Amino acid sequence: MKQQSLILLTVLACSIGLNAQSIRFQCDESCTPDTTQGVSYNVVSPVGFSTVKPITMGSRLSTLNGKTIAIVGEDFMANVTHPEIGRLIKEHYPTAKVIMYDELPIAGPYPAPGITRQNTEQFRQRLINLKVDAVIAGNGGCGICTPKETGSCIVAEKLGIPSVIVAAPGFDEEARYTARNNGVPVLRVAVYPGAFASQTDEQLIKNTREVTWPQIEKALTTAIRQDEYVAANQVKGITDDVFHGTLDEIHAYFSAMGWSDGTPFCPPTYEKVQEFLKYTDHAWDEIIAVLPQAFRATTTWHIAVNACMAGCKPEYMPILIAMTKAMGAGDFRRTLGSTHAWVPYAWLNGPVARQLGISSGLGEINAQANMALGRFLSLALMNLAGYYVGQNRMGTFGYLQPWCLVEDEEACHRVGWQTWSEQLGYGANDNTVTLSSALMWGNNMAPSTVDPERVMQLMAWDISERCQFALGSGKQFTNRVVLMTEPVANILKDSYTTKGRLEDALIEHSRRSAYERAFANYYANAGGRKDGGSHTFRQYLGHIIRSEGAEETAVPDWYDTDAQTMTTIPTMEKGRTAFLVTGDASRNKVQTMPGGGFSTVAIELPANWDALMAEKGYPTWP
Repeated sequence: MKQQSLILLTVLACSIGLNAQSIRFQCDESCTPDTTQGVSYNVVSPVGFSTVKPITMGSRLSTLNGKTIAIVGEDFMANVTHPEIGRLIKEHYPTAKVIMYDELPIAGPYPAPGITRQNTEQFRQRLINLKVDAVIAGNGGCGICTPKETGSCIVAEKLGIPSVIVAAPGFDEEARYTARNNGVPVLRVAVYPGAFASQTDEQLIKNTREVTWPQIEKALTTAIRQDEYVAANQVKGITDDVFHGTLDEIHAYFSAMGWSDGTPFCPPTYEKVQEFLKYTDHAWDEIIAVLPQAFRATTTWHIAVNACMAGCKPEYMPILIAMTKAMGAGDFRRTLGSTHAWVPYAWLNGPVARQLGISSGLGEINAQANMALGRFLSLALMNLAGYYVGQNRMGTFGYLQPWCLVEDEEACHRVGWQTWSEQLGYGANDNTVTLSSALMWGNNMAPSTVDPERVMQLMAWDISERCQFALGSGKQFTNRVVLMTEPVANILKDSYTTKGRLEDALIEHSRRSAYERAFANYYANAGGRKDGGSHTFRQYLGHIIRSEGAEETAVPDWYDTDAQTMTTIPTMEKGRTAFLVTGDASRNKVQTMPGGGFSTVAIELPANWDALMAEKGYPTWP
């Protein structure tokens, strides 16, 4: 292999030098503590090269006079800041032509290589047709909207049109990182002081005039310096290099490079990584995926390196390859940078999970195998996909660590229901991994009744409370995963013979007050303030009633009121909820997790899997 030229002749056995009980997820049984002081290791890099070629930046403008300036964007009080920017341009440059955001829709997130987005192409053509000389975009104030607004700048810069994005502190680096990943080595950013939605209109206008405008003006009229290019080229983790050092030195180096989550890991030596390649038919240098956000070429080798670091056993390799493929799905990944901290996680279906002893029972996400798989997902987010906390994962309070579940298929079949993978058309002996993301964990519900209709009603109430964002202030419908133990499923099966029938009943009953929905979305809207704008709360309530399918229905069972009817809206859509039978079979528990979409991928076992399993002492299956 090519990596051999990068490795010194002496490759020592894998060791972390720490108590295995205290961090049991770090290494498998072949990665044992080494008490030798000063032992050094040769380790390989867990990241691949970017597949996106940087552009040559166009010249900045000498003046804005006589130029056509487009001010675009729709996020975080743009309706206040953008008109003020337009007034400032006309005040300082009377002969400039200003095109406002209501005349030119945004480009949206810049598409991955090889993918065409209609909005992006339309925006590009409009810039050409309107002969735009500069683009001002904004406002970047959250982990999802900032890349969306940055897309307009990327389109402009690839046309040679100077641009600048307005972003809140912290989101300026996300904008720059997004641009670099899409081939724009230097993106100019005007940093707005503070959180847009927490300031009055007067403060927004004052700060735009005094703080943001001078930065915008300078960004569009100052030439890009050579040292800006150098800094832009020093992107974390895109060099596939080796390092030689002690465990402490390796941990320090990987942390500095952004290749680890800051906790100890198993050093990825060439010899150790090679063990993982025995458990796949994919060639070591085969590109398995090119994952946003960094668009790095992720090969079988890179998956094995991260698996080694995570403390996975080599025989988990087929699962990890499938998991990596699943990370490429847009429905899974588009929420991962959000300030609301969607946490990615996985669940397994099929006999391979039982064969390898991956837990579906009591405390499953804390079982050693499950923890190692969750740790791989955490490292893969950084090293394979290019997500970094504080750089393009912008969780306001941070993120939980990813976890791994397993559907208890034997319990599911005892109940008489299909498993998740069977619902998707896979066979009972097919193996799959599904990725999703959660906005919450824990806070489960324990139905204390054996009446299936009452259990369903409790679940409907729980679901109506677990919408997108706290208070249900985000989009009306969201994806959910509902976990339930076998005792709960056994109660439900008497009235709901399939998961589909249970879902239909929940859709009918899981409704919430239209007034509550409007109150949450008006006063706690994630995209900015609605109060004090062009619509009063009562007008907005009317909008919710008209646009979200409100009906006069019977009052939901859990409301304490003498009223017979209530104006309610639905909270569920068909096909957006996964029901998994899993967890401690000695408890009656239901857990509803609102979150992102699902990405299910088949796990491909190598042709000699049975022989490999026999060699390792695993049972044959099925």
